[in-house]
Amino acid sequence: MTRPITYPLRSDSLLSPCALASFPVVYHPAYVTPLPAGHRFPMPKFQLLRDLLVRDRVISSAQIYQPGPPPREWLELVHDAAYVQAYCEGTLDAKAQRRIGLPWSEGLVQRTCTAVGGTILTAKLALQYGLACNTAGGTHHAFPTYGSGFCIFNDLAIALKVLQSQKLIHTALIVDLDVHQGDGSAFIFKADPSVFTFSMHCGVNFPGRKQQSDLDVPLAENTGDDEYLAVLRSHLPKLLNDLQPDIVMYDAGVDVHKDDRLGKLALTDDGIFERDRTVLQACVSGGYPVACVIGGGYGEDMAALIYRHSLLHRAAKTVLSAG
Repeated sequence: MTRPITYPLRSDSLLSPCALASFPVVYHPAYVTPLPAGHRFPMPKFQLLRDLLVRDRVISSAQIYQPGPPPREWLELVHDAAYVQAYCEGTLDAKAQRRIGLPWSEGLVQRTCTAVGGTILTAKLALQYGLACNTAGGTHHAFPTYGSGFCIFNDLAIALKVLQSQKLIHTALIVDLDVHQGDGSAFIFKADPSVFTFSMHCGVNFPGRKQQSDLDVPLAENTGDDEYLAVLRSHLPKLLNDLQPDIVMYDAGVDVHKDDRLGKLALTDDGIFERDRTVLQACVSGGYPVACVIGGGYGEDMAALIYRHSLLHRAAKTVLSAG
């Protein structure tokens, strides 16, 4: 049974303590909604990921928390009210809809808002327990007035704005290791010195027009495990030490994999696991709460894709077990 826990909608308090076998994991059945046959966004992966994690005993069902949708004013902490209204009510114009790349439906609105709620809940759980993982999230291409690249609302930004508004954090670090630059997040926080945006991505991949993160590390096409991990390890410890963030938001996109349809980098499963272990170990050992989202991942082989996404949760279990 999943825990029917919804984060406090109006309160600045954290969730009540409870016994956990390990780290909190956030999932909701509404993370999946139908898309047209043949659509390249792999919508079934969210439920399949939850199922795999439980089946492989990476997590137990007792670790799973279920989010609720956020109030609309929380979305408007980041996004223009007219855009939020148009998307939620299905009146967004055709050009804006094409830029998102997902056909509008009431189910997709529910899915989008619930996933944002999931990242907010993940962030609150991370503040309480030190580490928490969503089974969705990472919509970093969404800007204040429009969506892009399968991203409608920027869940990372909204979660941080909610934590800021409730005075739960002062400083934050976004570690975005999706293969695509976190352009929406960079734009949203460009004038906010309390949030540092770090994006390590393929330099010749989407988006064609990059934004300026606080630290951008563009990688060459076909960068593999060893070089990737060396670059990550040359930046992350110093960032954590210099910034001393109250929370780290980690976008663990697996579209860095050599077989990803939209990737262009060349990491293996072992490389992705070691990447995730490196990030989580650095945060946990330094005492920095880390909230994880799964980010992008695209492929014809659904079983292989789901396994790649599960590496985040497997790494979390490994780090905490080593304790």
